[in-house]
Amino acid sequence: MDNRLGEMEAFLQVVRQGSFAAAAKALRQTPSAVSRAVARLEARLGVALLRRTTRSLTLTPEGEAYRDQAADLMAELDAIERRLTRSSAEPSGRLRVNASVPYGTHVVLPVLPRFLAQYPRMSLDLALTDEVIDLPATQADVAIRIGPLRDTRLRARSLGRSRMVVVAAPDYLAREGVPDHPDDLARHNCLNFSFRRSLDTWPFRAGSGVSQRPIQGNFFGNSGEVVRLMALGGAGIARLARFHVGADLAAGHLVPVLEPFNPGDAEEVHALYVGHARLALRIRSFIDFLAAHATVNG
Repeated sequence: MDNRLGEMEAFLQVVRQGSFAAAAKALRQTPSAVSRAVARLEARLGVALLRRTTRSLTLTPEGEAYRDQAADLMAELDAIERRLTRSSAEPSGRLRVNASVPYGTHVVLPVLPRFLAQYPRMSLDLALTDEVIDLPATQADVAIRIGPLRDTRLRARSLGRSRMVVVAAPDYLAREGVPDHPDDLARHNCLNFSFRRSLDTWPFRAGSGVSQRPIQGNFFGNSGEVVRLMALGGAGIARLARFHVGADLAAGHLVPVLEPFNPGDAEEVHALYVGHARLALRIRSFIDFLAAHATVNG
């Protein structure tokens, strides 16, 4: 096994302590082990580093040159370890985060200034997309996704759940009428997602159970935020998570419809990351921050 650093450290200790015995004591090794380490170093370099007599040790010119450069190298290694130790005590470095557009826009972005102020040695690279991504392939550290978990290779931290709600703008309802029953959606423009074409139905309470009702419309958006903006513009009726449209409902820009038939289903929100025995502090700190300041419920 290559033990160049060990041999270098043994040599430097012999020089500092003035004898093999003293160096062995400092290194908690036997004098013979230290002597063999220095001998291997000299053999590999092809030069004598020490002049040995029965009473003293002195450096050869080559030994003096090696001592100076080796001491600089060991000092640099010590500095690297100190920097890493500080990094392990305080989050630092670049963090790549990929979040769904609604959650990123309405929940993550508002609290990011506080996060960056709390951890000034960190930088954050945020990408918003509702497309399904391969976390390792994109080199993202954390992905925030809404809906059922699909990738069993990843670890997940729950960030809450949000009930779904069917909404429309007041001017749309004034123009097209308010649906009183899910069957009425057949004559309404329903806004759907381009990446969920297999789910062209919405669930509604039907007696003691839940039934899926087909929907149709002339618009498909690639993110929840796109669909929300179209609903705000009066283009049709949408079904979105309550956390996504909560402020719009409170302001009266959107109103809930068909609430007596709402089945009460909710979408789960998770922070996903690749599991490691020792998770980097920058990743753990961000996930803990989200759990404390960016959860959704209701």
